[in-house]
Amino acid sequence: MAAEDFDPDNTGYISTEKFRSLLQRHGSELDPHKLEVLLALADSNSEGRICYQDFVNLMSNKRSNSFRQAILQGNRRLCSKALLEETGLSLSQRLIRHVAYETLPREIDRKWYYDSYTCCPPPWFMITITIVEVAFFLYNGVVLDRFVLQVSHPLYLKNALLYHPQLRAQAWRYLTYIFMHAGIEHLGLNVVLQLLVGVPLEMVHGAARISFVYFAGVVAGSLAVSVADMRAPVVGSSGGVYALVSAHLANIVMNWSGMKCQFKLLRMAVALICMSFEFGRAVWLRFHPSAYPPCPHPSFMAHLGGVMVGITLGVIILRNYEQRLQDQTLWWIFLSIYVIFVLFAIFWNIFAYSLLDLKLPPPP
Repeated sequence: MAAEDFDPDNTGYISTEKFRSLLQRHGSELDPHKLEVLLALADSNSEGRICYQDFVNLMSNKRSNSFRQAILQGNRRLCSKALLEETGLSLSQRLIRHVAYETLPREIDRKWYYDSYTCCPPPWFMITITIVEVAFFLYNGVVLDRFVLQVSHPLYLKNALLYHPQLRAQAWRYLTYIFMHAGIEHLGLNVVLQLLVGVPLEMVHGAARISFVYFAGVVAGSLAVSVADMRAPVVGSSGGVYALVSAHLANIVMNWSGMKCQFKLLRMAVALICMSFEFGRAVWLRFHPSAYPPCPHPSFMAHLGGVMVGITLGVIILRNYEQRLQDQTLWWIFLSIYVIFVLFAIFWNIFAYSLLDLKLPPPP
C-alpha cells in the first residue's frame, strides 16, 4: 500500500471516506481490537481527515500522543464487549489479559496491549536482578555462616559492594549495595515485592523504562543516605523496589475508576502494610545497638529516596503507556529535579563532610 494511493496531494492526511474504504477492504486481516481502534479513530475526527503518519504508526504497532488524544477525545465510544468478558482464551492469553488489567487504566490501552504483546523479549530484567540478588545473598550466607541478620556479623561491612560513608569515593557502591541485604527477612520481602509488581510492569512498559525507574530509585536511595544520614552505611534493593511499588500504587490511586484489577483496595492495603513493615524493620535496625561500633547499622533513608522517585518519575512513565516521554512536560520537570538532586548530592559528598567536620566511623 503506497502513500500516494490515499494521499495523492501529499498533504499528510487521509480523508475519512478513503480511510473507511480501506477498513472495509482490509478489516478482515486485522486483529479485532485494532480494527475497533481504527474505527474509533475514524469517528473521532470532526475535520473529515486523518493524519497519515498516525495511521502508519498504528499499523506498525506505534502510537503517537496525537493519535491517543484523538481516540480519548473522540465522539464514538468503544462499544464492543470489554476484554475481561471475552471467553475461550488460552492460559497464556488469560495471563496477558490479567497483566493488562493489573497495570493499565484504560480499556483501549488494555486491548492494544493484549493484541500487541508477544513475550519477545520476556521480562528479563526483573528476573535477572532478582536471581543475582539471591545469589549474592546465598554466597554471603555461606561465607559468613549466617542467613538471618547477616548485618550483625562483624565481617559484614568488609564487603566491597555495600555503601559505607568512609568509602563514598568508590562510586560503584552507590549502585552495588543492592546486592547486599541485612538478612533473609530483608531479602525475602524485597524479592516478593519486586517480582509481584516489577514483572507485570516490565511486561507492559518494557525493560528499558522499568530498569530506569528501578536504578533511579537505587541511586536516589544511596544519595539520600549520604545527605540525610551521613554516618550510616546502606544495603538492600529497597530503593529500587519502593520506586516501582510507589509508582504503581500512585498510578492506581490517580486512575482509581479506570483500574479494574480485582480487590484493588484490599491489595493496596496489603502492599502498604508490607512496605510499612519493611520500613519499620529498617528504622528499628538503624537505631538498634550496633554490632560493630562506632559504625551504626544501615540507614532506612534509601526507602524514602525510592518512594520520591516512584511518585514523580515513576508515575509519569506508568501513566504514559507507549507514549513518547519527551513529549510530556511533567517528565522534563521531574527529570530536571532528579538531575539537580543528583548533582547537589555529588557536591555534598565532595565538600560537606569536610566542611561540617563530621566524625565518621572508621573504614571497615
